[in-house]
Amino acid sequence: MKLDFGFYLLAGCIAFLPVDAVAEWQAVEKVQTYAIAGKSGGELYASIGEMGPKVGGLGRAIAHTNFKLTWTRKYEVQGDACVLVSARPKLVITYTLPKPTEQLPASTRQGWETFITGVHKHELVHGDQIKDMVKKIETATVGLTVSDDPGCRKIKTEMTTRLGALSQAQRQQSRDFDRTELSDGGNIHQLILALVNGD
Repeated sequence: MKLDFGFYLLAGCIAFLPVDAVAEWQAVEKVQTYAIAGKSGGELYASIGEMGPKVGGLGRAIAHTNFKLTWTRKYEVQGDACVLVSARPKLVITYTLPKPTEQLPASTRQGWETFITGVHKHELVHGDQIKDMVKKIETATVGLTVSDDPGCRKIKTEMTTRLGALSQAQRQQSRDFDRTELSDGGNIHQLILALVNGD
């Protein structure tokens, strides 16, 4: 029996397994905020542009979803083969959202609440995509058997290939979702316009 602790950091199926072969787990989801200033929707949005999280060299974002994923894996040697008999993920998802530092006037408060609720829902979709990727990783790896691998080395190379493909698919899904939401007439685009214009 060997234990392997793997680490993956982002912010996304070859083997068939019965449902009970994959252990139940729960993601930990946290919200952290960054401070913005302003009394009107326009001022708040301008502050987001100055203070928002920097993401991948593409400038600042309104909000961001990131995650930390670690695994506890159990390998068994069966004859000359290595089998991944279990994999238990520990997933922590962190949503970073803007938060005004001062109490907002009544004329701005409702528009801000609509905006931040919509932005948070958008980020939760990213969180769901990450959780779905982790489930796909379980399905693609638990039960994996590599022959002529009594040292359980080849199996890790095979897993890296499978995990890389699943990670890339999740990232592409995330980019496609953002592109749709931020395009003209998209959900986030409409939320921004409503906030800035005071609708």
